[in-house]
Formats: sequence, C-alpha cells, structure tokens
Amino acid sequence: MGCFEVLGRDSGSNARLGLLHTRHGVVHTPIFMPVGTRGSVKAISPRELDELGAEILLGNTYHLFLRPGLDIISAAGGLNRFIGEKRPILTDSGGFQVFSLKAIRKIEPDGVRFASHIDGTRFFLGPRESMKIQRTLDSDIVMAFDECTPYPATRFAALESVERTTRWERMSREQELNDGQLRFGIVQGSTFPDLREKSAREIVGIGFDGYAVGGVSVGESEPEMYTAVEAAMPFLPDDAPHYLMGVGTPRQIVENVARGIDMFDCVLPTRQGRHGGAYVGFGETLPVKAGRFASDMSPIDPDCECYACRNFSRAYIRHLMNVGEILGVRLLSIHNLHYYLNLARNIRTSIAEGTFGEFRKKFSATGE
Repeated sequence: MGCFEVLGRDSGSNARLGLLHTRHGVVHTPIFMPVGTRGSVKAISPRELDELGAEILLGNTYHLFLRPGLDIISAAGGLNRFIGEKRPILTDSGGFQVFSLKAIRKIEPDGVRFASHIDGTRFFLGPRESMKIQRTLDSDIVMAFDECTPYPATRFAALESVERTTRWERMSREQELNDGQLRFGIVQGSTFPDLREKSAREIVGIGFDGYAVGGVSVGESEPEMYTAVEAAMPFLPDDAPHYLMGVGTPRQIVENVARGIDMFDCVLPTRQGRHGGAYVGFGETLPVKAGRFASDMSPIDPDCECYACRNFSRAYIRHLMNVGEILGVRLLSIHNLHYYLNLARNIRTSIAEGTFGEFRKKFSATGE
C-alpha cells in the first residue's frame, strides 16, 4: 500500500476524502497545514495547535538552514525533537525562498548561488544540498528542489524553468533520505497550460510519493491560478496526494478542493491576525482594528467556538491591537487558524455527506 488512501469522492466535482500515512501519524485530507517557518507557527504554542486540531505543520528549509543551522537541529535529533513537535512536518525545499531573493542570487546548472538575507554570507543550494538539509531535518515529507517560476513570465522563460525543474527534481529523486521520509515532486509551468501538462508528465515520470502544484500565488490572477491547476491535475496519479503550495484564501481552498487538491498551506491566517483581520462567515475578513468596533461587546464571530470568540469581545481585542499588546495578535491568530482548520473539517464533512456542491456555492457567492 502507498502512503495515500482515497476514502470517498464528491459526485459533482473532483473533491475527495483521503488519508495520508506518515511516520508521525495519519493526516485526514483535504487538510490545511499551518506554516511554522522557523520552527514555530507565529504567536501560537504547540499546545494551542493541539487544541485547534492541527494535524500537520509546514517548516521552511531555507530559514532553518540559516538559523539555527543543521548542527544544532542534528544534535537535537531532528526537527520534531528540536521544536517539541509530535505532529508530522512537511518541509519545503528552499526553492521558493531562493526565488524570492532574485536580487542576490545566481542560477547555475546544479542549483542556485545566493547571499543570505541576514548577513550576506554566500551559499549554494541545489537538489543535492536541499535533500541533505531535509534529511538532517528528518521531516516526514520532503519537497523536491525546483525553480519557482516568476510571474509574469514569457513562454520561453517558463519553458526554461520547466526544463530546469525537471532536471533538478530528477537529481532530488536520486538523493538518499532517511527511512520513512516521503518525497513530493513539484509541477511548474507558470500560466501556460501546455507547459503545466509537460511538467506534470515529466515529474510523474520521475516518480514521487506525492505531487504538488507550485508557482502559483506569486502574483497571477485567481482565474489564472485555477487554469494552472486544471492544466496539471489530469496528469497527476489519482492514488497519490495532491498539494497546492502557498494557497490561499478560504474561497481558493474550496475551489481547489473541487479541482482535486488534498493539501494546502498559507501564511494568511497568522498574517491577517498580525494586521487586525479576522476570517468570518464564508471567507469574509472582519477588520477588528476598525473604529466601529471600539465599543462592540460581541465576539469576533458569534458562531465560532474558538478560545478567542468564547471569551473575549471585538472591543477588547481591538483595544489590545491598538495599544500593541501581543495578546491581541495571539487571539486573532488563534481565531483565524481555528477558522482555517475548521474549514478543512467542514469540507471533509460535506464531501462525506454528499453536500460539498452546496457548501462550495456559499463560498463562490460571498467568499473573498
């Protein structure tokens, strides 16, 4: 048996229920993965993640490599032990972060030479290096090293990126990992459907435990994102997990579940929390810092069961945000992560009960 089981399907779309088997436990899909860039979900403790029902976390290869460094994490016995985490962890390859450093990096045949954003120290990161780092981190799911294609991109540049990604992912596949580590390949191709198909076919031909659609949420429009996903999905194995990297808003998650995506990650829940925004309803954002909530004694969302909504008012949280108290950020982040994790649970329930189509319509009509 592979690492993934399909348990059920929606009759009106490509949405499906699944189980992803990892060394640190079974993950129910569709799933949202909170982002723990530097070994911690911003403003959230592991105990709170337990209470929120988080099943899997995402860690950042590039940032953990720079700080605290591999020697310290290795001495601890891997990333799970270093951060006191019992959940499965997926680590990205570092490709996106290197892509974002385009002013201080140079692409070479076997990887990327770049300067640290911290102190300018020069490093080289390629498929061999990325796999070695992730082997030391000992994460449950390892992402192959790819090139995240910038947006906008010419067709020629996108084709070059696809060919480079295929070469690098083949090299990633050849590297040794620890027993039980799963390895996911990544599809690129920018906004060109035929290049998405080409990339998907080539990555599947290499052979991975799971497959991700990358190079989205980098500036393209929402319709362009959906087109990119739709172009790749028919060529990904049905018996493998499908992961959409860096996405997205609640509506985008629902829409991409309908297209066959099983796994999501995004910084929006905690980022919105740090900026005073709360997710409510079918994907709307409530600007809790706004003056109109100064004397509003109702909870963020009367229908929400999170710790913040059960115990505190909009007025109090607004006050905390306006005077710079960290508790305000924490309460909004708790609420938003609860919203996203509950969204995943509600998606799974609707697929199981045959009501996903109705659930999807509510987000299509009102979600942001």
